[in-house]
Amino acid sequence: MSPLRESRYPTVAELVFSARALAVRRPGLCTLREVGVSRAGRPLHLLSVGRARRAVLVVAGAHANEPAGGGTLLALARRALREPELRDGVSWHFLLCADPDGASLHVTPAPRTLYDYHLGFFRPSGPEQPEWAPSVLPPDRLPPETRALTGVIDELRPYLQVSLHGTELGGSWVQLTRDVPGLAEPFAKSAAQLHIPVETGPSDAAGWPASGPGVHVMPAPEAAPAYPSLTDDARHSTWYHVHRYGGMTAVIEVPMWASDLVDDPAPHPAPDAAMHRLAERLLRDAGEVRRVLEAAEPGPAPGPGPGDTGGPLLRAAVWGLELVPGLAADLVRTPPADGTRAYVGSVDAFARRVPLRAAAMLRRALSGTDAGAAARLERLVAHWSDAFATRFRARWVPVEHQVEHQVRAVVAAAHHAREQSP
Repeated sequence: MSPLRESRYPTVAELVFSARALAVRRPGLCTLREVGVSRAGRPLHLLSVGRARRAVLVVAGAHANEPAGGGTLLALARRALREPELRDGVSWHFLLCADPDGASLHVTPAPRTLYDYHLGFFRPSGPEQPEWAPSVLPPDRLPPETRALTGVIDELRPYLQVSLHGTELGGSWVQLTRDVPGLAEPFAKSAAQLHIPVETGPSDAAGWPASGPGVHVMPAPEAAPAYPSLTDDARHSTWYHVHRYGGMTAVIEVPMWASDLVDDPAPHPAPDAAMHRLAERLLRDAGEVRRVLEAAEPGPAPGPGPGDTGGPLLRAAVWGLELVPGLAADLVRTPPADGTRAYVGSVDAFARRVPLRAAAMLRRALSGTDAGAAARLERLVAHWSDAFATRFRARWVPVEHQVEHQVRAVVAAAHHAREQSP
């Protein structure tokens, strides 16, 4: 297998190959082992560097459509091997891919445009996402990927867990389960040096307190959610599992395409009216996708299992469409959590993603059973991808910049969180 090229995202097989090479080259410091298997029987691998009791756990691949984390994880492992000061009293542990089944279905390792990206798009439904499953499923129904992740946390008891995430278009931001004083400055400095905008009002962190631009701290349990209809809750995700051991989680987001519209802190002139317009467009676009689905020839049965592509694609598309009525109502009924142009822009992007992703996955699911429906969906994907890129003036962020920014943010988070940990 050829070495990784930094101009594209690594596959899971390439991650494992590179991790195994590190373990062979530095056996005294580095180990690679299996810590579980996926629903389809794919192994989950943990790469460890150093043997200190105090641990940092870095998780990549929790969302199949957010591919930068794999490259970041390898770069961090190599840096931890190269720089002894990073291992001073700290061991580093890297879960190479939390959802290898999902990674096998998202097939755009080197997208040239948003349209390319969505042609191979996959993101599982909430109950099938390893980190989010505990917020929507009872403990006895959790997928094996979730149990493997929480098992690693139980074993390592890390003072810091870092989950590497991303967005197709927007800016970079951090979500923290507990504040990390001192993180905001190096985070902002890195973003500026690499020409990555800081997303100051991400919809993912709507209503959360900020400890600095783009650094958001999850609110107390009694705080009301910004979008009441959404059943998933970060406070019930695996991000909080580490708290039982006194640790915390940092979620580091980085964009594939950047938009300078998401870091504008100026007040929006009419945020309530904007939310009404976004809700109307969300309902209209989702309605177009739903009508294609209702008229389509029956596709593959949506059952889980190895080799089943139609099932997870259909389940994910339908799950996304089912979110739309409640989300649109939230946008209209709930006062905007933030009245800035950045926040309204982030909600605009969110409202574009939901029907676009559903159309993209449904196109793939129906391509073998209803060519006409798949063609109609492909036209929607093309049109909406182009409109998304145009509206937000999308510019590609080189993969090496995505990776370097996440690496810097992880190292800074590990340093400052260590100062706060017992």
